[in-house]
Amino acid sequence: MARKRKGEPIHGWIVLDKPAGMTSTQALSKVRRHLNAEKAGHGGTLDPIATGILPIALGEATKTVSYAMDGEKTYRFTVAWGARTTTDDREGTAVETSAVRPDAEAIRAALPAFLGFVEQIPPQYCALKINGERAYDIAREGEVVDIAPRTVRIDRLELIETPDADHAVLEVDCGKGTYVRSIARDLAERLGTVGHIRDLRRLRVGSFTLDRAISLDDLTAMEQGAAVERLLLPIETALDDIPALALTDAEAHRLKHGQTVALLTRQDRERLTALRGDVGGDGTVIALFGGKPVALARVEGAEVRPVRVLNL
Repeated sequence: MARKRKGEPIHGWIVLDKPAGMTSTQALSKVRRHLNAEKAGHGGTLDPIATGILPIALGEATKTVSYAMDGEKTYRFTVAWGARTTTDDREGTAVETSAVRPDAEAIRAALPAFLGFVEQIPPQYCALKINGERAYDIAREGEVVDIAPRTVRIDRLELIETPDADHAVLEVDCGKGTYVRSIARDLAERLGTVGHIRDLRRLRVGSFTLDRAISLDDLTAMEQGAAVERLLLPIETALDDIPALALTDAEAHRLKHGQTVALLTRQDRERLTALRGDVGGDGTVIALFGGKPVALARVEGAEVRPVRVLNL
């Protein structure tokens, strides 16, 4: 007999403002335990030193985690000039130093080179797998990790302030897979010096923003029921960029049971025509009945095929 899962069937998103000094997995575990949630996942790992937006998916929302991770992200970060570290952040050991300190004018002049689709080499200490092993495990053994460059997208890179000669505060809007530690490392190199991340804060993940976030201390101070009632965001919050397709009762029933829905009538064709201008390249839609999500689906010609059924 299958073992029954512990916890309550809670479905939706909590936007956590992750504290520094804690892994994303540790933060997730604390939220899940406090809410007594049956199932949970997070929408994008933050380094232990980093703070800020960590979207926590509960229940059926875990089926939409990949869409949250694909969303554009905004970070504010502080670069410390003059030392390159093993990890490209303040937790690593200094391996190279420089007396060069770039001024604000030089920093601003260097930023355009980092915009658009650019090649970036991830840090030695990262979670990428190299021949089946995590890069950070190889690096911890003292070996140099051979990591191939990857193409990432950077939409905005802006100097916010230079509080002193040793530090610069910047903000970046970027796509999936971008390493802010690599930006800091490469920017320093372009400016004729070395540098690393001192502080890192994530301000946004897709439609998840700080104005909807709660600290871990404040969350754990709330009663479980009150936290769910006040803070829980709907599953479709992670799907803001995906068009919605309203279903009839019969269509929703078929989709819920994993069956394809054929849209063949004149009215159906009008629905598809209105939708096609918004559907992404892969034809993904969020199928709704009575305003509630039924499934993530894909439109193929005149058919709607279920991709992930949401059991709500």
